[in-house]
Amino acid sequence: MSTLQLSLKQARQLHLAAQGLLRPPKRKAQFCDLLSTLRQMSLLQIDTINVVARSPYLVLFSRLGDYPQAWLGEALSSGKLFEYWAHEACFIPAEDYPLLRHRMLSPHRLGWKYNREWMQTWQQEISQLLQHIEKNGPVRSADFTAPAGQKPGWWSWKPHKKHLENLFSAGELMVTERRNFQRVYDLRQRVLPDWDDAQHALSEEDAVGQMLRNTAASLGLFKPAWLADYYRLKRAPVSEALASWLENGEVVAAEVETLGRCYLHQSLFPLLEAIPQPTLTAILSPFDPVVWDRKRARELFNFDYRLECYTPAAKRQFGYFVLPILHRGALKARMDAKMLRKEKVLVVRQLWLEPEVSMTQGMLHDFRQAISRFARWQGAESVLLENLPAALAGEWGNGWML
Repeated sequence: MSTLQLSLKQARQLHLAAQGLLRPPKRKAQFCDLLSTLRQMSLLQIDTINVVARSPYLVLFSRLGDYPQAWLGEALSSGKLFEYWAHEACFIPAEDYPLLRHRMLSPHRLGWKYNREWMQTWQQEISQLLQHIEKNGPVRSADFTAPAGQKPGWWSWKPHKKHLENLFSAGELMVTERRNFQRVYDLRQRVLPDWDDAQHALSEEDAVGQMLRNTAASLGLFKPAWLADYYRLKRAPVSEALASWLENGEVVAAEVETLGRCYLHQSLFPLLEAIPQPTLTAILSPFDPVVWDRKRARELFNFDYRLECYTPAAKRQFGYFVLPILHRGALKARMDAKMLRKEKVLVVRQLWLEPEVSMTQGMLHDFRQAISRFARWQGAESVLLENLPAALAGEWGNGWML
């Protein structure tokens, strides 16, 4: 296949098709759809902020529509998923465990996620902890008390929390479930009794090669510079991989308006005859694969975005946990929202249109429908609006009942 010529709009559509964000689902979600969606993305990043639905649930909702949030926990506890460091902390399809095993065997290369000095200093206590788990079963950090006088804080972890996290990074413990979104840890040997490193582990070279392949498929259309970030690969042989893929037809080169040389994955070749028009309007998580690489989001969608929850309030440009809004193939707005769970109210604190985006009646309808679906899925009975642009306030007033 010769080099393709694509517009920026077509490039966006192909990327969104690969991510499952081009059109709404055709039917009500089933449990198997959760697994196939995760495999399509390769990774589902985990974050604990819960001003609205926590990120992994929201990423799935953007693609599946209404579904029971309990499904994610069921997939984890049944062994269809596992947790580990991939992009960051992620849910990963169980069959991809071999791709990350080399990181577990060399955890000192994970930076802050593993402290070799801590493991050596507390060797006896850590050994006792492993014996406790072997004898008594899975544990949470909450099962252990903090030392007297320890001050609370984001990084003021009690010793047992540090033990558990280091053992998790080293692959000695695995997360078997989440209770109130807290990790529950068990011995790897109990979770994967048949795993044998000598028989099943991949070399780092082979694992990295497959991670690059996964990334190419999940991005669909990509620039070479976008590949390594997906799995946080530090020494990725991107040029060599591309040469091999071009030779065997896994990808084809494409010249894209404003982006220059890109590549298209073979899974999208059938769409080239008639690229489907995007019809989905969806509220995205800040940790959605479409926007988690901020540079890629700027280049592909002209969407300049950063998460400001760790920025002092007075210095925020937008808000604490601002959600991108995808509308029919483009990122056209962002929304600061909070779910009041006891009151069953979704509060939209503010909504901003992107520069050069003009509100139309069609967009107005799509935004309202998307916000309503988003609110209803979280158990809201009404939507409360604050500080909206005049074009929206005149149409929507202070909100609506669901």
